Amino acid sequence: MLMAFLGIFLQNHIKMFISTISIAEYCVGGDINELPLKNLQIIPFNLDHSKRTGEFAKLVFQNKNKLQVRERNLIPNDTKLFATADVEKSVAFYLSSDTESRKIYRLLKEQLNLKFQFIDLSIPFGETFGVLDL
Repeated sequence: MLMAFLGIFLQNHIKMFISTISIAEYCVGGDINELPLKNLQIIPFNLDHSKRTGEFAKLVFQNKNKLQVRERNLIPNDTKLFATADVEKSVAFYLSSDTESRKIYRLLKEQLNLKFQFIDLSIPFGETFGVLDL
């Protein structure tokens, strides 16, 4: 499903980004050369992202009992990635197939005015954006 989204975004000249955090996470089980980096702008994790991560993580930890997520490290991945997406002005969408991550996004969205939308990669592009596949 990811490749379908990437193909549509490329066809429509939609700029795509990837965080250095996502790259590191991918490299745990995959090779960096498998990533379509030539089509992605790399966003390094910075001080502004760090400050926003602290705000997000505090909220998530305060509401951890409401989340019903599998045991996982919330700060190292989800909150850092969401903070990066929220701080970066050019990022409108956050693509993921991680259902546990989506739960954390929903909690943050209920409490804060996030500037990006979570796109679930398990839902077809047309359904997500209301486009007919003709």
